Amino acid sequence: MSGLLLTHKDKRSKAQQKNKKVHRPPEMKTPCELEPQIKKALENNLLSPSSVENLLAYLAQPDLTPVEHASIAELVETQQFTELNNRFYKHLAFGTGGIRGRTIAHKVTQAELGNRATPNPPEHPATGTAVINTRNIRRAALGLGQYLKKAFPGIEPLKVVIAHDTRHFSPLLARTSAEALASLGIHAYLFSEDRSTPQLSFTVRHLQAHAGIVISASHNPPHDNGFKCYFSDGGQLVEPHASAVIAEVKALTTASPPPQTTNSKGQIKYLSSDADQAYLQALQEVILDHELLASSASKLLITYTALHGTGARIIPTLLKSQGFTLHTVAEQMRPDGEFPTVASPNPENAEALTMAIECAKNNGSSLVIATDPDCDRMGIAVRDRSGEFHTLTGNQIGSILAYYRTSTHFRLGLLNASNASRAVLIKTFVTTDLQAAIAQHFGLRLVNTLTGFKYIGEKLLEYEKAAQIPDYARQPLNIRRSALLSRSSYFVFGGEESYGYSGGDYVRDKDANAAALMIAEAALYAQSQNLTLLEYLDKIYLQFGYYIEKLGTLTFEGATGATTISRLLKSYRESPPQTMQGLGVTQIQDFERHDFFDADGKAIPKEMMLIYTLADGSRMAVRGSGTEPKIKFYFFTKAAVPSPESLPEVKKRCQTFLNSWWQQVQEDVKRRTAQ
Repeated sequence: MSGLLLTHKDKRSKAQQKNKKVHRPPEMKTPCELEPQIKKALENNLLSPSSVENLLAYLAQPDLTPVEHASIAELVETQQFTELNNRFYKHLAFGTGGIRGRTIAHKVTQAELGNRATPNPPEHPATGTAVINTRNIRRAALGLGQYLKKAFPGIEPLKVVIAHDTRHFSPLLARTSAEALASLGIHAYLFSEDRSTPQLSFTVRHLQAHAGIVISASHNPPHDNGFKCYFSDGGQLVEPHASAVIAEVKALTTASPPPQTTNSKGQIKYLSSDADQAYLQALQEVILDHELLASSASKLLITYTALHGTGARIIPTLLKSQGFTLHTVAEQMRPDGEFPTVASPNPENAEALTMAIECAKNNGSSLVIATDPDCDRMGIAVRDRSGEFHTLTGNQIGSILAYYRTSTHFRLGLLNASNASRAVLIKTFVTTDLQAAIAQHFGLRLVNTLTGFKYIGEKLLEYEKAAQIPDYARQPLNIRRSALLSRSSYFVFGGEESYGYSGGDYVRDKDANAAALMIAEAALYAQSQNLTLLEYLDKIYLQFGYYIEKLGTLTFEGATGATTISRLLKSYRESPPQTMQGLGVTQIQDFERHDFFDADGKAIPKEMMLIYTLADGSRMAVRGSGTEPKIKFYFFTKAAVPSPESLPEVKKRCQTFLNSWWQQVQEDVKRRTAQ
């Protein structure tokens, strides 16, 4: 670990360290004077009971800042009750990726705007209990710290690694987290600049830290930010840790530090470039065919865009180091939390790849790679024989990687008939069943998990423990692989339909840095076989059948939106559709009320998700998003492919079927919400 850390010496002046003072005009009412107006709004049903309870408690905080008070006063006195409901109707709670929400409100107050000319971004984050700001982040960090003291009793100093992406207020919120932990005597290790979520996961393990924090809202719109917790294994919090941290956060009545329980104050340290080098070295574990890359990597032309996010820190260096010919979209390599060149910094959306595709057309690239702001999701576009580019879905990308990596393990002799049963592919229930067919064909075990890569990380921890080798994270891949194949389960590949993939257990979250290298190797192999990546995918369809999926999402924001989503989920449970697309519903799986077990025999945690199966085997899953104000519908169907000539017609027929099904469901949602 020598040379890995640089102790931070903050040379800012005292004036710079103090929050900008906001002078309250004489007519502004005190918190106590605002209470009658708030209670009157409750009587007139303008504010919800939960909003009023949270709002009054917020105003009673002894450390209420001038910005917070001025913001609430402005909203109350101008009767912006919808905005107040949106800000105070709940306390942020952990979902599939921690806590996430707006850090820039729908209506930015004058106090929040500060000296900025426009609210993109304002000078201060939004005030409220249901938004992301320094108060809520501080409470989350303190809650995590308090739990760590109980989870690791007697260990001092505890260590927490903190990373942040390029979003608005991310550096501020990362520093806030570090200061909160330091007040508890916990050492905080910060990256000096933006770094990706998977690198945080790796560094927690590499430094043998007790936890990690990422300040990010992944691929959400620019107005959002978030806080994700990681435990000592490098994976996101799962039970019982997640509930325990939430309990600690709820127990904090203010965001002020609780009484000191240690005589030493935690240090805030900045990580050096050694941390990047260690991660870059680990990423090379995902390379399978080293000879292929050494002989022909330069023949594959790639265009990459970071979409203004953290991928710019690692991916160009990584791909170039392996010999690939790389072009980048210069305008989108610059970090910018407003993401000015795209409607959404989400590689799931084809629009986000537009600039990169145009660059690729000009420079001759056959592969376009795009990553989201915290670089845990990757999308691609590939050139066909005629020179046109096509974007692929997360299910298609994942299936290419699952097939290539599994077949290559056999081709290189890493797997064989005698040990294949000890190898696994892992996916979520709402990810394509094509990967299940691939696993079955090669004799691997297929493990399904709930949505959220934390559950895949949890499986990897189980396998690590069963391998029974000391200092697991520091052992070379061949040693780990041997132990896993003899005593445990060897992880070949895992992924989610939402463009998240992992090809190694050195990291315990989806990793777009590694995914970029994995898809480049797969594309290079296809090219060596005189195939485009699209043709490689079609060969998979010809072997296993045509599997196609569709994701439909409906957004309902704010307090009323949360109620609508809850009502819809309840409606689909209590009044399930009997037929869809003219086919009867033959099975309903309720993941909150029924018991399910994975392929390893472990119970699946309870979660509100419903899966409907139709008479022809097609399925629809319904669940609320854990990170966004959305309800999601996942559609699955498949068809046999009698011949290569029939594949285009089979694709068209299945796509038409799913598009029609989604339209039918949207009409059904309108009826249900109108009731």
